[in-house]
Amino acid sequence: MSSSAAGKTAVLQNIHGTMEFLRKYPPFNQMDSAQLAYLVEHCQLRFYAAGESIIKPGDGPVQHFYIVKQGQVVGERPHSARRGSETTFEIASGECFPLAALLGERATRTEHLAGEDTFCLLLGKDAFVRLFAQSAPFRDFALRGVSSLLDQVNQQVQLRAAENLGAQYSLDTPLRELAPQQPVACSADTPLRDAVRRMHEQHVGSIVIVDDQAQPNGIFTLRDLRRVVAAGESLEQPISALMTQRPFHLPPDASAFDAALAMTERHIAHVCLVEHERLVGVVSERDLFSLQRVDLVHLARTIRHAGRLETLVALRSDIRLLVERMLAHGASSTQITQLVTLLNDHTVCRVIELVLEELGDPGVPFSWLCFGSEGRREQTLHTDQDNGILFEAADAAEAERIRQRLLPYAKRINQLLAECGFALCRGNIMAGNPELCLSRREWTRRFSAFVREATPESLLGSSIYFDLRVVWGDEQGCAQLRRQLLAEVADNSLFQRLLAANALRHRPPLGRFRDFVVARKGAEKDTLDLKEEGLTPFVDGARLLALAHGVADSNTLRRFAELVRLRVIDAQDGAAYEEAYHFIQQTRLQLHQQQAAQGLPLTNRLDPDSLNHLDRRILRESFRQAQRLQASLALRYQL
Repeated sequence: MSSSAAGKTAVLQNIHGTMEFLRKYPPFNQMDSAQLAYLVEHCQLRFYAAGESIIKPGDGPVQHFYIVKQGQVVGERPHSARRGSETTFEIASGECFPLAALLGERATRTEHLAGEDTFCLLLGKDAFVRLFAQSAPFRDFALRGVSSLLDQVNQQVQLRAAENLGAQYSLDTPLRELAPQQPVACSADTPLRDAVRRMHEQHVGSIVIVDDQAQPNGIFTLRDLRRVVAAGESLEQPISALMTQRPFHLPPDASAFDAALAMTERHIAHVCLVEHERLVGVVSERDLFSLQRVDLVHLARTIRHAGRLETLVALRSDIRLLVERMLAHGASSTQITQLVTLLNDHTVCRVIELVLEELGDPGVPFSWLCFGSEGRREQTLHTDQDNGILFEAADAAEAERIRQRLLPYAKRINQLLAECGFALCRGNIMAGNPELCLSRREWTRRFSAFVREATPESLLGSSIYFDLRVVWGDEQGCAQLRRQLLAEVADNSLFQRLLAANALRHRPPLGRFRDFVVARKGAEKDTLDLKEEGLTPFVDGARLLALAHGVADSNTLRRFAELVRLRVIDAQDGAAYEEAYHFIQQTRLQLHQQQAAQGLPLTNRLDPDSLNHLDRRILRESFRQAQRLQASLALRYQL
């Protein structure tokens, strides 16, 4: 260390005060006093003037662990596509660096500068290694960074839920813990009367039909029994003649959420547990919901069989209650949005069926498309309609005749969905719009024009329409449309580059000298937009890379997973993007819940001052991951 550096460095005198400072921040707040005291005793305090370099790649392998005590540290690196440098992160009071370089015994890849006059605590490498070996919380944080912080948030949520609702609840509980020890089973030639007697004696609602190797071939339930009795079937015939073949199954390590999702989606009340092709258990909705206290399957079934629109309208409040309970129990944002989307799909399907009953069969097969967040299966309760219709037609004249036939149905469906709480789209992106009630050939031409012309309007359209799927009707036409779209995008590098530039429009709200850059909207307090500034960079980035590399899935997190599998993005980056997306979405859902409880309109604008320190820190880190993704796109497409 130089003489000037030595003059800026001091041995810590106030050990107790420094320990109290560190106890405000993770991971130090989880370390025992002796380990924390050891850390403080071996630290030195150093001052860095604004703009001064703290560590840089040319310094060689990192020799110290740094903790920001006061001020701010920014990370900068040269921008490969432009002259100058770019800020890749900001580190505030209570945060530390550079863990990856220190653990890898290498130089840092980013220069760390004092963003303002800054004091840092410096822990030598030898003391860091000893602390790493002795303190589990410190080691966990050093190895996993923001992942361990997210664990703390989830633990806090689940502890609060346990206090209010009992400690046994968890959507992540493995199914093997819920299933009875011995599944009730029989052979295919068992008379129905004997099988039903066995179900009665064992107090179960199902019996699984297995072969000699205990492999399940069918299932028979109490619901099947009611059907059989109503049809006057003989109880002496073998159960194989009346069973449901190829029953749905999951591995025993699958979660309660996996089973709930399957039951909700498939309208089933039982899931077989199969390990090494052998039946090892059966989980019923009764088993599941004695744990969950939230009857997902019953709610989905009621929606799909609602006889009147008023029933569907009333059930929307049950979906809102479901989301509140799942949030209270620590369910992940992905679990919640998947289930909300699934229940919304059921509502859309039932509305379409009710309209067909009301107006009669149009005599033309069609598919109901959804776009945007519904197309990505990422819907929250705060949603509007983005939908269209796809049908087959031989030529333009036939397409126009079919369109005029279907438009009254589409407009009625849009109207009834609005009554169910799906707001009408202000941009008229709805099936009742003649421009969105198209034959497959017309959709293909429209999508081709988006890729070929690449105007601002078409780029905006691609960000909406290219996240599409079928909610009701045949899926084949949509699959053909998607295949052609992927081929055209893969073959058009200019369009990809324009999509990349479009994906950089929504910048995460992080500034160099403040942790958040907030905006004032009307008379509102300074706020962040969690959707546009937080989620949209991940959604747009994942869409671009997925389209460019032939990934057909429209869900953001599954796109990232597939891009990791294809080695388009690094596995570590993919995991970081997923965690960041999860946390921003979770924060958004909690915001909506708070707004609903207070009778306020649902918005995506958050006052960052309303967050506690841990949530604020993780949100800031999540926005940084969005910055990193955008920086990688800028580099990849030379923007």
